[in-house]
Amino acid sequence: MSHPRALASRLFWSLGWRLVGPFVTHTFFSALVLRTANFTTVRWLGKPILQNTLDLWTIQETIAELRPALIVETGTNQGGSSYFYAQLFDLMGTDGRVVTIDIAKQHDLSHPRITYLIGDSTSAPVVEQVRGLASACGGPVLVILDSDHSEAHVARELDLYTPLVTPGSWVLVQDGSIDTLGYFRGSRPGPLPAIHAFLARHPEFTIDRVRCDRFLVSHHPDGWLRRASGSPSSAAPAPW
Repeated sequence: MSHPRALASRLFWSLGWRLVGPFVTHTFFSALVLRTANFTTVRWLGKPILQNTLDLWTIQETIAELRPALIVETGTNQGGSSYFYAQLFDLMGTDGRVVTIDIAKQHDLSHPRITYLIGDSTSAPVVEQVRGLASACGGPVLVILDSDHSEAHVARELDLYTPLVTPGSWVLVQDGSIDTLGYFRGSRPGPLPAIHAFLARHPEFTIDRVRCDRFLVSHHPDGWLRRASGSPSSAAPAPW
């Protein structure tokens, strides 16, 4: 016979959470963003890494599972994310590499696994360099979009960089929370409209709900897009 408290607990989680869960999650997430100044205080081995730590854990799990040969990151900022990815490759003992892109250098980090590119992530010279690295890497390619989060720019990056995503791998479009959290209201429209418009045109990609909802709160709602394992991959860029 079930204990009354255990039964009440199960009832709350199965029924009550459906009612109060979204409010609790949104309130906690807002408080977390305010407390951490939107995660600008986070450090990885003493280096600034401007990422939601819950999302970083999901990225780490994905890298360990996929063991990509190349991670393509748009939006280097202070360099902490690419440094983190490179050191994960060190720990795994793989040949994985990272190419990271930004319009300006804002850090003094370096790592032998990382190629730093300066320029607009949607410019022809930058995309051509990344395509060359992807075609020569000899393994899975994971793409992480974290530069200009405006709808138009994200849409352009999706068109240009998703052809590099290998079947079974992902493109992670970061910071869709711009479109869902009041804290970021002034930056809308953000990534979410671009994500949904992209998915309507590209059935080979689907939202990975397990990763998007891994820890209930995420800066990247609907951001984990997985390419079907059997879908063809092409490195051809979209028309300029």
